[in-house]
Amino acid sequence: MKVLVIGSGGREHAIVWKLAQSPLVHQIYCAPGNGGTALENKCKNLNIYKNEELLQFAKENDINITVVGPEVPLVEGIVDMFKEASLKIFGPSKKGADLEGSKACAKNFMKKYGIKTAAYEVFENPVDSIEYLKNCSYPTVIKADGLAAGKGVAICQNFEEAKACIESFMVEDVFKGAGNRVVIEEFLEGVEASILAITDGETMIPFLSAKDHKTIYEDNKGPNTGGMGVISPNPYCTNEVLESFIEDIMNPTLKGFSEENMDYTGIVFFGIMITKKGVYLLEYNVRMGDPETQAVLPLMESDFMELIMCALNKNLNNYSITWKDKHSCCVVAASGGYPSKYDTGLSISGVDSTEDKVFVAGANLEGESLLTSGGRVLAVTALGDTLDEARSNAYNEIKKVNFEGMYYRKDIGKI
Repeated sequence: MKVLVIGSGGREHAIVWKLAQSPLVHQIYCAPGNGGTALENKCKNLNIYKNEELLQFAKENDINITVVGPEVPLVEGIVDMFKEASLKIFGPSKKGADLEGSKACAKNFMKKYGIKTAAYEVFENPVDSIEYLKNCSYPTVIKADGLAAGKGVAICQNFEEAKACIESFMVEDVFKGAGNRVVIEEFLEGVEASILAITDGETMIPFLSAKDHKTIYEDNKGPNTGGMGVISPNPYCTNEVLESFIEDIMNPTLKGFSEENMDYTGIVFFGIMITKKGVYLLEYNVRMGDPETQAVLPLMESDFMELIMCALNKNLNNYSITWKDKHSCCVVAASGGYPSKYDTGLSISGVDSTEDKVFVAGANLEGESLLTSGGRVLAVTALGDTLDEARSNAYNEIKKVNFEGMYYRKDIGKI
């Protein structure tokens, strides 16, 4: 079987790595891939970026299944394009992808199908937004409506912070159009959790829970990033929490997919908040998380390709995912200065000396050398019989890796 994986991040490296373990797969193409996918078993990188070019490649090279990693091509409608050409592709339709492409669309969907979520209002101009904020209770949450690479959410402690946020999103346009419309919502106090789930549109199966660490600095301080590390399973996701998640969030979501005719075959990422008042849904992503994927897939015993095929064949009701009885800890190493300005082209050493898995994100292969090319450069994922053991293993291994200005949080998984 020949597989095309679309994307270039650490998530895509993890997907390629897991798919390569399947005896069903003999060739993987990653477009455009990165320095890690270039070195992965069975994988070849492609210098292809546009949806039309990807479709043409899939046709001409008899690709059996295409797996979409990032959100942008999904929101652009790549799945609809491939299906119109009678090609198998794993991901939601454009209509389904709008649940991530528009925060307002997602919140309205949650409200319509009775999914527990924070109270909210949607605004399309800064004047009305700021007027509303004068009478808000604080802290309050402001979200850019469109795609903002995981950075379009701000928790504002007072009116002055909230006003500055609106001006940044809507007037200064820091997210290049994604903040022209905003969602202002009730702040929920609690512990966040991430739960990936796979669906064929008729059945939905949750993966192991995870806990992301968003901010750049320890103790949840500093600006948000795309994610600085993850542990799985999330220790706060008790059986009671998971039961509530399934009943109040996951099952109503699946019902909504059906009633809205969303043609949703792929991954749903549920960002939830565990509060004293119950479990609430914060957001949907319509693809695997990054770096959640790098923590969760190493715990999966099942054949990931087999699982994807079951979803595409609408046969998930007959599938049971098996997991290792382990814990994982994924620590991200970032370029100095991230999430603001940072240097690139820096040589990375020590990757070959690590015993645990290194997933490359922002790095390219130049000859035989890995050189930094992004803000989040790589992640080390280690397993252990306990969370403490997984943390210890991950931090011991990441110390073997080095590049100039390398930075990582020291408290990933610290409960």
